[in-house]
Amino acid sequence: MKNSGDIRAGGGFNLPVGISLLKDSLRNKGTAFSEEERDALGIFGLLPPRVFNMEQQVERALAQFRRKDSDLEKYIFLTALQQRNETLFFRLLLTHLEETMPIIYTPTVGQACLEYGGIFRSPRGIWISIRDRGRIESVLRNWPNQGVKLIVVTDGERILGLGDLGALGMGIPIGKLALYTACAGLHPYYCLPITLDVGTNNDKLLEDPFYIGLPRRRTTGAEYTEFLDEFVAASQKVFPGCLIQFEDFGNHNAFEQLGKWRDRICCFNDDIQGTAAVAVAGLIAATRETGVPLREQKLLFLGAGEAGTGIGELFVSALREEGVSEMDARLQCWFVDSKGLLVKDRGDRMPAHKLPFAHEAEHCGSLAEAIARVRPTALIGVAGIGRAFTPEILQAMASANERPIIFALSNPTSKAECTAEDAYRHTSGRCVFASGSPFPTVEMDGKKYSSGQGNNVYIFPGVGLGALACGSTRVTEAMFLAAARTLAGMVSADDLARGSVYPPLTNIRDVSLQIATAVAEVAHADGLAGRPRPDDIAGDIAAKMFVPDYALY
Repeated sequence: MKNSGDIRAGGGFNLPVGISLLKDSLRNKGTAFSEEERDALGIFGLLPPRVFNMEQQVERALAQFRRKDSDLEKYIFLTALQQRNETLFFRLLLTHLEETMPIIYTPTVGQACLEYGGIFRSPRGIWISIRDRGRIESVLRNWPNQGVKLIVVTDGERILGLGDLGALGMGIPIGKLALYTACAGLHPYYCLPITLDVGTNNDKLLEDPFYIGLPRRRTTGAEYTEFLDEFVAASQKVFPGCLIQFEDFGNHNAFEQLGKWRDRICCFNDDIQGTAAVAVAGLIAATRETGVPLREQKLLFLGAGEAGTGIGELFVSALREEGVSEMDARLQCWFVDSKGLLVKDRGDRMPAHKLPFAHEAEHCGSLAEAIARVRPTALIGVAGIGRAFTPEILQAMASANERPIIFALSNPTSKAECTAEDAYRHTSGRCVFASGSPFPTVEMDGKKYSSGQGNNVYIFPGVGLGALACGSTRVTEAMFLAAARTLAGMVSADDLARGSVYPPLTNIRDVSLQIATAVAEVAHADGLAGRPRPDDIAGDIAAKMFVPDYALY
């Protein structure tokens, strides 16, 4: 993490010259190279003669971006810009984040992943396939950048709500790392996206002659586990102390890998822990609108996978901090999965992550029955079932609560349990709503509702920044709870009045800095920090944040 785009400090390598410089995305300034620089660096004549400053370049790039006919074309344009000039790419993102983030990440990244093979232009990141067993370390050493500090890795089994996309899932780690840089100032030089290709069970991909991944069924069992073990060990050897963020693994593997490594290396799973923190932050903020304190909230989840039970576990931790017993806190969380309400005597064999939330109660098979039985104050959708929150479901929540909390967190947009308009219209504008994908402002009965997007971008960049800045050896549950409370505390009265339980995305760098500070405070307090505690933690972290400005050569 270096400031002002200076990746050379600590890098130990020389600046390329000539055409090689223009092909180096981290150092290329394009038409912003001055005449003196062009002469000194051997690029005179290799660029158009007029020199533009960065602000002019951003204006031109934004105009080009807006001229694209579709969101996918905009995604392709931004990808090409990143490959050509990363400093300009990140300046464009940072200055127009509300417009560009839905393109580089949800919801457009879902479509980009579906079509990743067809829009593939040039490689970014590392693909490691199951055929590379025994030589993963040497594969990682092919990465040209030294001292990687952050890896985002997926095996492509559960990409957003789209399912198994195999090697096409590379768009996810690339997008996440772009957000790390734009939103939290992690220098792109130190970021590495990785896709582990263990095959795919997606028949459509297996039948596609142009599928870019291994055309074979997914590896499972001991062979898969040994492959992941080798990957983690190799990554820690090649890039000592790097943070690993697990992304979009299937439920079983996600919980297994997190359970295995969370107390041994610096790592976390964003789908389990990041989603939990952003949802709990939204719930904490929502209590200011509903008047029902957190300890009295009763949650009903549609979906009992990584996201749902992750939220449940962090919610339990939050209630325990407030003096509620673990048993009573768990009784505030109820789940509906594909077989109905999660209860102890349901008759099916449950995976371990569901068992703590299986309560003594009579089974019922539908979400509507569960609402009538549980009478929840908050309904949280994390199952990826589009429009599952029907008008009848929303009306039932409104009948049971003066201010029902409705979180439709599945993405992309096609998988959202309901739209913002659905939620407000069928609760007579009384609900507190948040969603995983962005929705436009809703106007009803003369009032405007601008709901917030419960996007993990509010959490994971700050958590990663804080852990790396203090050299933490672990990323803990206490850090995610601190992140959730910090985020909730940044929601203003004006935010709540406009219908949002999250601060504006325009504040994202400050959000990330404050969360990073809270995470570092926890690391120092719990003896996990590998660096001495500075007098001013926030100031120390702020000084490390990458700013997308051109370095002077």
